[in-house]
Amino acid sequence: MKNNLKLLRKQAGYTQIAVQMKTGIEQALLSKFENGERVPPTETLIRLAEFYNVSIDYILCRTDVPEVNKK
Repeated sequence: MKNNLKLLRKQAGYTQIAVQMKTGIEQALLSKFENGERVPPTETLIRLAEFYNVSIDYILCRTDVPEVNKK
C-alpha cells in the first residue's frame, strides 16, 4: 500500500522514535506502515492524521491535497 507517512515524517523532521514518543504508536509498526508492509487500522490512521494535521485521504494517497476538509 502506497502512503505518504514517510514523507510526512521526514518533512516534519522527525525520526520514527520521535513519532512513537509523540503518538504512542510503536516504532516497528510505524516502519511497517511507512513501507507498506501493513495497513494501519482506522484508529491509527486517525491518530496519525491528527498528529500531522492532514487528511486520512492524503496519508493514503487518495488526494494530493494535505489539508483537512472540516465543515
